Amino acid sequence: MRHHYKGRKLGTSPSHTKAMKRSLTAALLYNDRIKTIESRAKEIRPEVDRIITWAKRGDIHSRRLAIARLGGDKELVREVFEKVEQGMFADRQGGYTRIMKLGPRKGDGAPMVIMELCTEPVAKKGAKADAAPKKAKKAAPKKVAAKAEDVEEVTEVTETEAIEPETPKDEVLEEVAEVLDEKEAAEDAEPAEAADEAAEGEAAEEAKEEAEKAEEAAAEEAEAEQADTADAKEEEATK
Repeated sequence: MRHHYKGRKLGTSPSHTKAMKRSLTAALLYNDRIKTIESRAKEIRPEVDRIITWAKRGDIHSRRLAIARLGGDKELVREVFEKVEQGMFADRQGGYTRIMKLGPRKGDGAPMVIMELCTEPVAKKGAKADAAPKKAKKAAPKKVAAKAEDVEEVTEVTETEAIEPETPKDEVLEEVAEVLDEKEAAEDAEPAEAADEAAEGEAAEEAKEEAEKAEEAAAEEAEAEQADTADAKEEEATK
């Protein structure tokens, strides 16, 4: 059992793991953003949060604890404490880091991430509620009012139907006749196009057959000429 061994196994010895975590924490606090493996980023997240919490306290004891945790880097600790004193993380009560995944690394396939400090101010919930539009509450209408509205709508529909003039029947018949004429013209055009395509296909086949016959005739003539030359050579040899 792993007694007195907390944290992840990062594939190194305990001393190497401790030094690596210290150097990654210092690099993040110095540059505000680093690129590393996901397991290492998750391992140093509590270390960074702890140092920022000490910086919020701001007393001598917290400063000495931070110096000891960062390996004696007094200049980095002074810079972090000054930033926090100026109000960098004043509106945050935790969660001072953000991890963004980049995908597997080419070669060994290790999951790579970008880890950065959350330096932007936190939006309050009250401000979000004020910015969002308030939804109007729908009042339930009474049955009597609904019936009266239905009656008014029915009367309006009947009045509009009575006012609107009916379309003459002659115009409707003309439109139907035009549609039928267009359909007949399209049906007549389809067989004509099909016949043209068939004729073009037959002409192309005939041209191919003629070309093949010409090639065969040329090959036969060439063979006959070769045979004549061979006979002539044999006669000369016999003489």
